[in-house]
Amino acid sequence: MDKLAALRLFVETVNAGGFSPAARRLGIATSSVTRAMDALEQELGVSLLNRSTRQVTVTEAGQAYHARALHILDTLAEADALVADRGEEARGPLRVSMPVEFGRHLILPNLSGFLARHPGLELTLILSDEVVDLLSARIDLSIRLGGMLRSDDVVMRGLGQFERWLVASPAYLQAHGTPETPADLAKHDCLCLDFGDARQYWRFCHDDEQLQVAVRGRLRSNNADALRQAAIGSNGLALLGDWLVREDVAAGRLVRVLADYRINPNQSSSAISALYLPGQRSSARIGAFIAFVEERLAAVY
Repeated sequence: MDKLAALRLFVETVNAGGFSPAARRLGIATSSVTRAMDALEQELGVSLLNRSTRQVTVTEAGQAYHARALHILDTLAEADALVADRGEEARGPLRVSMPVEFGRHLILPNLSGFLARHPGLELTLILSDEVVDLLSARIDLSIRLGGMLRSDDVVMRGLGQFERWLVASPAYLQAHGTPETPADLAKHDCLCLDFGDARQYWRFCHDDEQLQVAVRGRLRSNNADALRQAAIGSNGLALLGDWLVREDVAAGRLVRVLADYRINPNQSSSAISALYLPGQRSSARIGAFIAFVEERLAAVY
């Protein structure tokens, strides 16, 4: 028996929900699938599938075997991709994580061109603002904003820097006045990212002067675009990455406030970085996606 082929047929049968659907997906005869499953069960000495005239279901032993078979096939696919990935052409699966709004605003609108340039690439894009563990989450590449990481377990490559802009709608500024100094923010509604802290501070730097201002407002969110939309809706002032609000400022939907000040000016907190495991240094897949991100940043900055 070809055990690897039998594992693939078993997984396909479970995923498809029957012998006939699996055979159609694979382009082979149904009898070939049933014979292979009979032989696999006979070799293992256990029933993996419950058969009836209407459907095929998985036994308890079959569920456990299916999970392990999936892991084996995934590991094999990763090994194949790792070897193939040492060439010049980007081929195989690539799992990339990045912050939600960074992905939505900078990456997704231009993704079709990237995929067209690399037809052999199979991309899984994970949009999450959570810091992911590359190894346990099986992430090949993570794009991260801020929070410089120093670790021998992860390779970090700087891709650029961004600024944080303080913005508000023209209507809000007309109704409430335009802050002229950071201290004026005490009189304004400030739209804050929710980090779980009771109070939030924004830091400003102008020439040699550095100020830390406690801000407050009636609206918080854990999503940057929610604050952007709230600012456009004249609900207050928002402190957001320039990559998120540049188009709104150019179109007049938002106005940049206190532009003479650098806001939260710590270099590490405004870094755009690529993180990957040391064994992936020569990966054509990762290199291709990093080049794509750098291309997008160049278009913005």
